[in-house]
Amino acid sequence: MIVAVAVMVLAVALATSQPLLRWPALVSGATLLGLVGALVALAQWRRHRAGQLDRRLASLMAQDAAPCFTTDSLGEIGFRNAAATARFPTGAATLVATLAEHFAAPSSVLFRLQTRAAAQGAAREDVVTRRGHTRLSVHRLERGQFLWRLEEFQDRGSTGRGSDGLSLPMLTANKQGVVLFTNEAMRRLLGGRPKRLDRVFTAPLLHSGEEVEVTGADGPVRAILAEVEGMAERREIYLLPVSNRADARAASTDFEQVPVPLLSFAPDGALRQANRAARDLLHLAAEALPPVHDLFDGLGRPVGDWLADVAAERLPGGAQVLNARSLGPEVFVQVTLKRTAEGGRPGVLAVLQDATALKTLEAQMAQSQKMQAIGQLAGGVAHDFNNLLTAISGHCDLLLLRHDSSDPDYADLIQIHQNANRAAALVGQLLAFSRKQTLKPERLDLQDLLSDLTHLLNRLVGEKVKLRLAHAPDLGPIRADRRKLEQVILNLVVNARDAMAEGGTIRIETEAVELHAEMRRDRAVVPPGDYAVVRVSDTGCGIPEDRLQKIFEPFFTTKKVGEGTGLGLSMAYGIVKQSGGFIFVDSTEGEGTVFSLWFPIHAAPEAALPAEAPRPMVMRPGEGVVLLVEDEAPVRAFASRALRMRGYTVLEAENAEEALKTLEDPALAVDVFVTDVVMPGMDGPSWVKRALEDRPNVRVIFVSGYAEDSLAEMQSRIPNSVFLPKPFSLSDLTATVQGQLH
Repeated sequence: MIVAVAVMVLAVALATSQPLLRWPALVSGATLLGLVGALVALAQWRRHRAGQLDRRLASLMAQDAAPCFTTDSLGEIGFRNAAATARFPTGAATLVATLAEHFAAPSSVLFRLQTRAAAQGAAREDVVTRRGHTRLSVHRLERGQFLWRLEEFQDRGSTGRGSDGLSLPMLTANKQGVVLFTNEAMRRLLGGRPKRLDRVFTAPLLHSGEEVEVTGADGPVRAILAEVEGMAERREIYLLPVSNRADARAASTDFEQVPVPLLSFAPDGALRQANRAARDLLHLAAEALPPVHDLFDGLGRPVGDWLADVAAERLPGGAQVLNARSLGPEVFVQVTLKRTAEGGRPGVLAVLQDATALKTLEAQMAQSQKMQAIGQLAGGVAHDFNNLLTAISGHCDLLLLRHDSSDPDYADLIQIHQNANRAAALVGQLLAFSRKQTLKPERLDLQDLLSDLTHLLNRLVGEKVKLRLAHAPDLGPIRADRRKLEQVILNLVVNARDAMAEGGTIRIETEAVELHAEMRRDRAVVPPGDYAVVRVSDTGCGIPEDRLQKIFEPFFTTKKVGEGTGLGLSMAYGIVKQSGGFIFVDSTEGEGTVFSLWFPIHAAPEAALPAEAPRPMVMRPGEGVVLLVEDEAPVRAFASRALRMRGYTVLEAENAEEALKTLEDPALAVDVFVTDVVMPGMDGPSWVKRALEDRPNVRVIFVSGYAEDSLAEMQSRIPNSVFLPKPFSLSDLTATVQGQLH
């Protein structure tokens, strides 16, 4: 085509008589002829190079014992050596067609190798064939050609036609489950050649040495699986005949005599064997072997699912603490599972260990943490309620100052005041349980305290119940808040009376106990030493065992609605603990209950103080400046009004930062700081300590809804400071301020 165009252009140049047209036409025609010549020369050079490459390959590969081919990028065969012609005599034009009967899916294998060779220069892969396996190598040549070489290897240990000579059924499959080869024995067993493994086995394949079921030509066949890892991620699977076995539930002598409790389960949870130690632990009969879900529970899901996961290796095994159902809800065992295979059958071995003590300790720890959390919650709620009650009762006091008994509103105000006091007592019980109430401990003689209470206790118990007191001689003094301890005894006696609706006897006994070693009981550790023990016992209905661990919790009560708040025992618990003592309970349902209070003996006498008759507080008009710092606005409003009514000058601040800013004025004179302890930002003791650096002579009053001992260490470092607990009344506040000033 190009030559024809060039000739036409030259003919036009020779025929025209115009010089301007002739010369361009001559140049164009000559150029086209030159281009044709160059193309012809390039084609001849390429044919020469190709001939040279074919001659070099022929000289290099002609005598190679392995079949060799060259192909273009489309797989067309260009060269094949003598070994290739002899091994594949079909003479197919493409390599895919040539290898179609040699191994499965040759097109995907060749495309994968050619792609890698085009990118990397060479590639190699081992392919399973009927004769064994073939190592297929490919190298990238120039001009988009590829050199292929096939090295064939027979199956190890096989003769004749590879594995066809084996008497054991055998097959080869890839990792996707495609069957690549089956020997003659396998084909006879299956009645043909399957395409996939799921057509051979009725269930997913397990591991070597385990029994499987094969879909045979004449029905299901049981055999032992033996798998050998083949080349190129192939699986060589052999089937071994199953020998006759004894009954699966018959335990061997070694298994039976192992001193560790052992159970053997099938993957479906059926119990195959239980040795003597396991039967003794679980109280099983030798002839009765229940499934796993009848033996254990408490996992949060079916125990059989856990066992099936271990059998299928979805989980690695491990240990769990489970409830032994046959032994009751309070008996626990630690179950450790391990996957096994015995006689070709997969299974799970369970090792047992009694974990009742461990589970009980865990429950006790959880109970202790729950009591601590409840105490923190109760203390926080009580603190907030104390702020509210301070505002309610304080403003009620202010109203009572403007009303006398003849006023129609006076009775209503008295009711508000009384109910606020009742609410304050209830909050005090919550604080007692959380051990955040303010105590005033002193050395007490228990015999004197109980003797003083006798008359009141006799009135409380009534006529149906008898009260008996028995005092131990030589009972040492204890240190506690007298009023709070009396309240504990009263609550215990009232509970004992209520437990004996038909009458009975309440005994209050004291005993001196000397512990030479620590005593552990009910999650408490009583250190060695001398103790005074008070026991309050009754002959009533007793407390059920499942409720004994809950009786000290706030608002837990066995009484009917309206007969109790559920705070009496929780308050007793908190007071005894805050006093450094211990409280225990023993009860038998239908026979009675005994509460034991243990207090350490304080034998050392307190420092003697010179006797001085108490002087009554004389209220006089206030003179001085008070800086009141309180973050609760209602409490601050009441306190400031109360102090101003008494004649004091009051400066208010809602937080510590505002108070310190007020004190920056050096001309400002302040006589008393009245501050809340717990506030947002800087707390009371911190800002007071900073303020006293410049004003060392100022007196301090700390107010708080928490216990005084919660800031005792900080308060001890602040001179001239006192504590006023919330809720406080108008007279409490003004008297405390006056006491600090005078």
